[in-house]
Formats: sequence, structure tokens, C-alpha cells
Amino acid sequence: MQPLVPLAFGLPGGPEWFFLIALVLLFFGAKKLPELARGLGQSLGEFRKAKEEFDKELHNSANAVTSAPAKVEAKPAEGTEPQQKS
Repeated sequence: MQPLVPLAFGLPGGPEWFFLIALVLLFFGAKKLPELARGLGQSLGEFRKAKEEFDKELHNSANAVTSAPAKVEAKPAEGTEPQQKS
């Protein structure tokens, strides 16, 4: 028995691809498909670039933490006076 929703159970096979292509052509028309494909390609490119920048930033921050720990200076809380050494 074939599932009613082929995409819910994995990638579509041969006949399902033809059905999906026919639906896309019906909904958007042949003139809009190049525009949709171009927009999808640009979106994927931007997503990949953002992912690479995020990975690079994450890698750089991990290296910065392991190579040189930050020095933290204790500051007195507001409204309190610093204690004087006797």
C-alpha cells in the first residue's frame, strides 16, 4: 500500500517526481519557474554563507577561550565604598 503523502515517508520516487513537477507547473506557470529557481539558489547561497560565518565565529571564539582566558576584575557594587587596607 502506497502512503497518501509520499514526502512524509522519504524522498519521492519516479512517478511522484512527475506528479510534483506537474503540480508546480500548474500552480506557478512556466514563466515563473526560472524566477523561483533563481530566488531559491540565492537563498541557499546566503544560507550557506551565514552558516560558514557562524561556524567560523564559533571556532574563533572557542580558540580564543582556550588560548587566552579573559582576566576578570572584581568591581565593588554600586552604593558601597571600597574598603581601605590598614
